[in-house]
Amino acid sequence: MAPDARETVRSGPRRTITTAFVVSRIVVLAVAAAIPLYAAPPLLAAESWAGLGVLAAATAVIGYLYLTPRHVPAKYLVPGTVFLIAFQIFPVLYTVSTAFTNFGDGHRGDKQAAVTAIETGSVRQAPGSPEYDLTVALRGRELVFLLADPDTGQVRLGTADGLSPLPGAQVGVTGKVLRAPGVTVLTTPQAAARGPEISALSVPTPDGAIKANGLSRAVEGKAALVYDAGCDCVRGDGDTWTADDRQGYFVNAAGAHLAQGWQVNVGFDNFTRVLADPTISGYFLGVFGWNTAFALASVAGTFVLGMAVALALHHPRMRGTTVYRIALILPYAMPSFAMLLVWRDLFNRDFGLINQLLGLDVDWMGQPATARLAVILVNLWLGFPYMFLVTTGALQAIPRELTEAASLDGATPWQGFRRVTLPLLLVALTPLLISSFAFNFNNFNAIALTSDGGPFPAENPQVGATDLLITYTFRLAFGTGGAQFGFAAAISVFIFAIVAVISAVAFRRTRKQEEVYA
Repeated sequence: MAPDARETVRSGPRRTITTAFVVSRIVVLAVAAAIPLYAAPPLLAAESWAGLGVLAAATAVIGYLYLTPRHVPAKYLVPGTVFLIAFQIFPVLYTVSTAFTNFGDGHRGDKQAAVTAIETGSVRQAPGSPEYDLTVALRGRELVFLLADPDTGQVRLGTADGLSPLPGAQVGVTGKVLRAPGVTVLTTPQAAARGPEISALSVPTPDGAIKANGLSRAVEGKAALVYDAGCDCVRGDGDTWTADDRQGYFVNAAGAHLAQGWQVNVGFDNFTRVLADPTISGYFLGVFGWNTAFALASVAGTFVLGMAVALALHHPRMRGTTVYRIALILPYAMPSFAMLLVWRDLFNRDFGLINQLLGLDVDWMGQPATARLAVILVNLWLGFPYMFLVTTGALQAIPRELTEAASLDGATPWQGFRRVTLPLLLVALTPLLISSFAFNFNNFNAIALTSDGGPFPAENPQVGATDLLITYTFRLAFGTGGAQFGFAAAISVFIFAIVAVISAVAFRRTRKQEEVYA
């Protein structure tokens, strides 16, 4: 071979690797530069100096790492670590921290925001109060008011933070603002579609607040409830509500509180409520028992059925396996939420296809036993194609010589399967079975879209026979007319601990099994 040819062969792969590395470096640096440009302005606006410091330090570290030829392993580990922190560790830590707060509807902001909401929400129009021609607009995604003074024609921008001048606005003969810089004027149908948001928006003023009166007029009124910093209380309507910083509410002498509160740390109150409140803890163990049975039945049923089908198609005498495999993975390929809704109608007592085909009159979703059987069957139909696929792959990795050797030693097909094939399958698939158990333990869609947790006993419409812990949590935290994120996070921590313990025990047994068959 000529020297030039040898040099070309040597340099070819090297040049390819270098080009790929340069491209990946450019991509990482571009993303690392784009994130600060996107994140810095809101952090500056919020005066979050700690967040800015972390952002600057992370950007500097990534820039140093990818602009120098050193630390090659770190160049590949850092992106994965960042995504692990962003999508796994941070959500878990945030959920745990939220569990120690009263975060939810009425407790989303700080105390000052609660005071502003209470005062502006109690605004009432007084005789002779100013009126404005109202035009509803959007500033980015924020709903704003364009307020035109009928006497002077001056237009001001009204937001939840207050009033500000709006030069350059063009006003029509009816007093409506036709166009203005920096905002998008909504048409009447568009504004009507956002009626609740328009009614809820209050523009604070020194004497009260401005609220919409329909879609074309706005009036300024005075707050019936006023905060008094001297007593740290809200006065008005002949009553006084004193701030309770432990609960995050303004409470009066009778123990009633104003609807608007603020976010505070409540310690272990959410966890105590789960364990001490009889309306919750009294049903927790029952729901947990059914939840465990549902997850185990789903995993065992899908594994046995998927393995049986995979073994049948793996037989050397089987023909037309490609057609069978395509047909068998259809349930896995279809959108699960759509299939769950279809199955819900199939189990309908009056017009469901199952009762009509079998000539039955079974109220599948109206009785606890049949409802539980129905949701397990639906989950079995949806889940076995996945087990079929992974079992097929695992079977192809098992040498046929092992089963042939067992047959030559006098083992029956059942003995060969039980002592050779099944143990090797379990070594390969046990981690997937554990992850499948964790998934089915929190399989919200399988219950919410089929039985919706029912049937419910007459004495307690809050917990049903097919409720899992996750659907029970959702109903407790979000089914009472308001969102209780802190309480939901506390129950999520309990669920996480339960699944983590079960998974840890199962993985420990898996390691012992791997040592035996290694």
